[in-house]
Amino acid sequence: MVGTEVLNMEKGKSAEQLAKEQREVSVSEFFERNRHLLGYDNPTKALLTVVKELVDNSLDSAEDHRVLPRIWVVAKPKGVDRFKIMVKDNGPGMIDKQIPLAFGKLLYGSRFYKLMMTRGQQGLGASGAILYSQLTTGKPTTIISSTADGKTSFYELMIDIKTNKPEIISHQVINDGKIWHGLKIEMEIEGKYIRGERSVLEYLKETAITNPYADITFQGPDGKIEFKRGANKLPKLPKEIKPHPYGIELGILKRMLNITRAKSLLSFLTNDFSRVGKTSAKQICKVSGLNPNLDPHKIENHEAEKLFRAMKKVKLLRPPTDCLSPLEEDLLLKGLQKEINAEFFAAVTRPPSVYRGNPFQVECGIAYGGEIAPEGSVKIMRFSNKVPLLYQSGDCAITKAVATTDWSRYGLKQSKNSVPVGPAIILVHFASVWVPFISESKQALAAYPAIMKEIKLALQELGRKLSHYLAGKRRREYHIKRKKIFERYIPVVAESLSHMTKVNEEKIKIKLEKIAEEKTGVVNEQGDSEEINQSSTQNSE
Repeated sequence: MVGTEVLNMEKGKSAEQLAKEQREVSVSEFFERNRHLLGYDNPTKALLTVVKELVDNSLDSAEDHRVLPRIWVVAKPKGVDRFKIMVKDNGPGMIDKQIPLAFGKLLYGSRFYKLMMTRGQQGLGASGAILYSQLTTGKPTTIISSTADGKTSFYELMIDIKTNKPEIISHQVINDGKIWHGLKIEMEIEGKYIRGERSVLEYLKETAITNPYADITFQGPDGKIEFKRGANKLPKLPKEIKPHPYGIELGILKRMLNITRAKSLLSFLTNDFSRVGKTSAKQICKVSGLNPNLDPHKIENHEAEKLFRAMKKVKLLRPPTDCLSPLEEDLLLKGLQKEINAEFFAAVTRPPSVYRGNPFQVECGIAYGGEIAPEGSVKIMRFSNKVPLLYQSGDCAITKAVATTDWSRYGLKQSKNSVPVGPAIILVHFASVWVPFISESKQALAAYPAIMKEIKLALQELGRKLSHYLAGKRRREYHIKRKKIFERYIPVVAESLSHMTKVNEEKIKIKLEKIAEEKTGVVNEQGDSEEINQSSTQNSE
């Protein structure tokens, strides 16, 4: 029976033929065929992604250099759905020999192994943009850089897809004596410019809000637009921390055991992890049943599993949080106030929290009233590590947290489990050493319970501030209305009293106006009535 089936089948390839067809695929070749994983799904998103990746790089480098960022962005049309993109910054620049590797090789960078809050980590941003540029236009990217040493480096390069290495088209270093520092990148791409919520302009506006210390100039199809600096203070620089035992997987532990420089298990635990002291390390060894003096390189697989389980059982301090760089309420307020014309602003920064051994922090801000449209759903601005998230809002933990918060308690109209309605913009910033994105496009956060809880706590605190303001606003409106009633009848009453008492009508009118002012009181911005003292009121009467 089996033999008959084999005879009836079409003759296929042999195992030897299949083996000959298999070959290694380079990282560049993989992303060339799967560019959607880098955010290049379509020309509209591609244009935004290129600008985003280059601007994020500029902000990171300037902050690392501890200079207030100054960034120039140009998107110049070069035909139908084709643009020349230029991004220039005042960062530290890059040494000449490092430029081809940093921009001509995917998955190359300095942040991937560092456990600290940064915008980019994987080494895919700028090099991914260069890959997209050459894929859609076939043209090289120009990079100009100086480190304030009197020399300027010029490169034209592409990426060798087969080897994932830089292909240098031209290169020169000019000793021009100009003392400047920064980086300038120019490339031509296939892209489509749009206006609205998912546009380059919206991205830059939201970036200006969560980076109020940056000065950004954008020259686009609609002319020149400037986002002026609103603060002269940089957020604190995050510090690199070691991994926490609660935040690693078994495979990572095994790799760490293989590459550690420690000579004993006790030394490995205390030196390669955060929050593990000598006492805690001994307890982990005791629970796992392993000798503290055991050479970590000689630990077998079953022993590594025992060690892994023991690390989760022993009670340890939470990881340090100086690896985070939140905006904090002051900078968050300045960012909102400089870009949004509203009547009320509030901000909340929650204390740091930890999820699976990874520190994170949630910040929220709100702008209410003013020029914000009163009809329709509240606009939600989502951010991770100060970077705007413009896509996949419906799948994001931030949107879900906003929708499931009871905003009717705080003065906004809302249907059950939906985004509230009203003249407001709600901003949520998630800062972490590990951002749990739901996909490779990095546009939405996963709705883990611990993260959802922190976001909702921050939103509720923000809601209480809004509620207090709206209650005060109602009190102010009531006092104003009450005062107008008094003022409306004062002339009539003054005229009648003048006829009855033969006292000058104007004098009576002045006294009645004074009484009205005292009785209605002065209302401050919080809506509290600042009544004058009782004795003065009695004297007036």
